[in-house]
Amino acid sequence: MIAFLKIAAVLLAALVLQMTLLPRYLLDPFQPNLIIILVVYLGLKLPHRFAGVTVFALGLLQDSFSGIYLGLHAFSYLCIYTLLSELADRLYTDNRALFVLVVFIATIMSALLNLLLLLVFSVGNGLYASLLPALLPQALINALIASLVFGMRLPVEEAR
Repeated sequence: MIAFLKIAAVLLAALVLQMTLLPRYLLDPFQPNLIIILVVYLGLKLPHRFAGVTVFALGLLQDSFSGIYLGLHAFSYLCIYTLLSELADRLYTDNRALFVLVVFIATIMSALLNLLLLLVFSVGNGLYASLLPALLPQALINALIASLVFGMRLPVEEAR
């Protein structure tokens, strides 16, 4: 029980950083997306049925604070988590380079899924101009932050 409370504290700290402090001090393409790093971590390291619900809830929280369509990030994060949890048994997930590469790919995949959903369900023009220029810097920043936080272990993983 205490391990899950510690995980909840880590998730809450990441949410507070993502929603309040990082947008205040960093420009938009250079803000790390801590939530997608957590999604990749949960998908590769802790594939569990409650982790999928947690990932969906994290996406909904990000959507509610970002002011765009509700469920956009939640759907893309859930797709990424589902794919990674299916691949986790086939990959050597303790490799730092793999984790960084997967975070980079997941960032690009999330942005492309968001773009696809916006193209299908929105009538806005100029979606490419707002999402694509920031895609590569965002993926590189997320990969950099993922390489820094790779050594940290969540309490549930320590108990294994």
